[in-house]
Amino acid sequence: MNKIALFLTITTSACSLHLRAQEKEKENELNPVTVTASMIRQRASETGRNITVIKGEQFRDLPVHSLDELLRYLPGVEIQARGPMGSQSDIVLRGGTFQQVLVILDGMRLNDPNTGHFNSYIPIAPAEIERIEVLKGASSAIHGPDAVGGVINIITRSFAAKNGAKALQVTAGSGFGEYGLWNADAGFLYSKDKLTIAGGLLHNQADGVQQRGTTGFFNNTTASASANYHLNEKWNIAYRFAYDDRDFAAQNYYTTFLSDTAKEQVTSRWHQLRIGYQDDKQSLTLDGGFKSVSDHYKYNSISTANNNLSRLFQSRLVYQRRLSASTTLVAGGNLQDKNIESNDRGDHSLLIVSPFVSVSQSIWKGFTVRPSLQWVFFGSISNELVPQIDLSQKLGEFQLRGSVGKTIRDADFTERYNNYNKPLVTSGRIGNPDLSSERSVSYEAGADWFYGEHLKVSATFFQRYHKRLIDYSNTPYADMPRKDNLSPAGTYALAKNISSVETTGWETDVQYIHAFSASSKLTASAGLVWLSSESSDATPSFYVSSHAKLLTNFSVIYAWKDLSLSANGIYKKRGKQDLPAINAS
Repeated sequence: MNKIALFLTITTSACSLHLRAQEKEKENELNPVTVTASMIRQRASETGRNITVIKGEQFRDLPVHSLDELLRYLPGVEIQARGPMGSQSDIVLRGGTFQQVLVILDGMRLNDPNTGHFNSYIPIAPAEIERIEVLKGASSAIHGPDAVGGVINIITRSFAAKNGAKALQVTAGSGFGEYGLWNADAGFLYSKDKLTIAGGLLHNQADGVQQRGTTGFFNNTTASASANYHLNEKWNIAYRFAYDDRDFAAQNYYTTFLSDTAKEQVTSRWHQLRIGYQDDKQSLTLDGGFKSVSDHYKYNSISTANNNLSRLFQSRLVYQRRLSASTTLVAGGNLQDKNIESNDRGDHSLLIVSPFVSVSQSIWKGFTVRPSLQWVFFGSISNELVPQIDLSQKLGEFQLRGSVGKTIRDADFTERYNNYNKPLVTSGRIGNPDLSSERSVSYEAGADWFYGEHLKVSATFFQRYHKRLIDYSNTPYADMPRKDNLSPAGTYALAKNISSVETTGWETDVQYIHAFSASSKLTASAGLVWLSSESSDATPSFYVSSHAKLLTNFSVIYAWKDLSLSANGIYKKRGKQDLPAINAS
């Protein structure tokens, strides 16, 4: 049997104070200059990849209250929401697990060392977004571990600001509803000459409806501020600080037990610094970031709370040089220092170092080839060479593309050590320190059709062959590798490496943009994804087959001056799951 979900909204909005004086270069919005596929600035059609680029101004017209709700309308992106308005959601691309999507903010990784369930906690407000680039498919040769199903790359307005820009923009909005619902958001951007300053605030709260022994409350707040200063025509420095707090009811987020009346609070702090240099032939960017996440999880009123403090320090150096009119080189390296202090998982750390190189070469008119290679060192655990090659050929209105690449992902601290430090665990998910890193080989072939500057239609066939994929699987007590703190009468799910998983899929994306006048514009997008995953294990695992087998979403926005009308919808078909113990299906 299958589970089908349908969602449709129609909204109008007009709630901003907008004062602006900024010249913009004319660009093709359906084939913009992107950086996600290779870190080389090039047209999306030249990358050999399926990339969807959505401008930030489009999000003001969507009926969303958090960034995870915003992502659900992007073609091909599946959002598996556990709770409302930013409480918690998993991001899925091309049928991967929620840990197999890399989320990037202005060049820095947001993926959390503790658990992939926190990857949707993006510490900015929608008003700060310049654009979102969604790269679908294998990307580990450029972006390193976790970029298996794809990459969500968020570029903010302050970090993307150019020298000499002039702008002043202030936006604000608020709403109220039943059960104590209150939504509020605000943002500002000031840019003059060499300096750009921006900030944003996003808040959602409600008392929630009655649940089993608790209420579905949430109180979620994000605040951030950033600045970008151009020292001269070639050098700039940018900095961001963000604070993010999510306090919510987490009943049955992680378990299927009747005794689960959980509450959780996740508090994050984010620091990011960039120093950049750019001239006519080359550029150099040094990024540094520090993220700390405090996670307080209490299963029920009589249980001992889990207290986890995870930290991620990272740096990235990228050098790009145009060697000739047909050749561009990009090289650099990533460093990640992950650690956790936990009364549940224990204290652990992991250092990851990964140098990379990529070359974009135009062989003849319209044909581009880009080989890439990254060497990833997971501390003393293992090291992996990760190659990839992308091809692109322009034929009139059509762009043919293809890609073959290897991807990798190492286990997070929850998958390795969950419930490892407790005196007694009577039931639940158990980590496995002996997990090996995931490996997969992906290939894809597709085409884009550009009809003038208004319509783009993309179609892609893809396959991914996984080895040692990490997932939880129900395991009897007798088969548990470590029984020190387990009960013989308990029910357990052990994190395991699954021998092999094969995913096959087809995706179609459509984008339409038409500016009728300076004050009137129609924007539309739609996506259709068909997926099938087959596992070698006889015992079903938790997340491998949780993706939608059929997913389609659409968004249509008509804007006239400060008034907008939007229609949005999602249709999803997933395998049915029945949990009679908690009356869920």
